[in-house]
Amino acid sequence: MERLDHLEHLDRQLVDELAQVARETVRDELREQTRRQRRTAMLYAGSGAAALYAGAAVALAVGLALAIGLPGWAAALITAAVLGAVAYALRAAARPSAPSDHSAPSAHSASASRPAPGQAGGVATGHGHARGDTAYPPVPPVPPAPPAGAPPAPPAPPAGGAD
Repeated sequence: MERLDHLEHLDRQLVDELAQVARETVRDELREQTRRQRRTAMLYAGSGAAALYAGAAVALAVGLALAIGLPGWAAALITAAVLGAVAYALRAAARPSAPSDHSAPSAHSASASRPAPGQAGGVATGHGHARGDTAYPPVPPVPPAPPAGAPPAPPAPPAGGAD
């Protein structure tokens, strides 16, 4: 019996040591991944800051070029309007397309009459990953609301018949 107790102690010690090695290995791997991701994030941040300053320099150059033939305030106003239009277009391009009523095409979208990928005739199919679009879950149908002056509909009979 004494021999079995000794083996049980060795088993516990081996399991504890193995768990410690696994924890250290996972911790080291996560540290390395975090270090690489931190470096990448810092490079993206630096790139974004440089692009911001470059965009400001281009806006200033456009404003100064317009100021040659126009008063300064008009050149600044035109430059601001162009930058605002670019910002609006970029925001619209970044937004996911919201489900809309396909019976009335809108003026701002040339493809309003066509269903989006992942939709077949206005019904979500869940297969919208063709171009990286995110597929929304299907929405259950909602019964139409009664007209404002109509009396409420009577309740539906129970589905299971009573004997």
